[in-house]
Amino acid sequence: MEEIKRRKRELVYQGAVLNVYRDQVELPNGNVAEWDYIHHDGAAAVVPVTEDGKILMVRQYRNALDRATLEIPAGKLNDPKEEGIVCAKRELEEETGFQSEQLEWLITLRNERIEIFVAKNLIPTEQHLDEDEFVEVEAYTMEELKEKIFAGEIEDGKTISALMAYAVKYC
Repeated sequence: MEEIKRRKRELVYQGAVLNVYRDQVELPNGNVAEWDYIHHDGAAAVVPVTEDGKILMVRQYRNALDRATLEIPAGKLNDPKEEGIVCAKRELEEETGFQSEQLEWLITLRNERIEIFVAKNLIPTEQHLDEDEFVEVEAYTMEELKEKIFAGEIEDGKTISALMAYAVKYC
């Protein structure tokens, strides 16, 4: 494949979670195009597995969808250099009220880079939600979660990817 060269990058919008840039690129045929680029520092997520094999999920409101969704616990990195496992441990406790010293990498998704881990041997603590977070924790079997995916009740890409990867690797 012939090379595409970025000539220029201009910050168009700076937000709390992401930045939007307008790139000017030179295509292999010599034409110049403008492409939008959305930068996100990255995130981590976790599949928390209870002693009886159930998976803890969080139900929370998502502004972009204007409704609550059922997802695995996840959150953005505090800074781009933060290790995914550190973020995953933090989000596990913040959102579910559990800790784990046994986190294992499962998969990494690319777009906004989300590292996903599996947490076992969960230790109950307390939730530490942000002021603007309202999260309900629910436990499901893998079979129940598969049914919810194929019924369209779970639509979040990271959650579906993580649960299906977990099912293939561990079930």
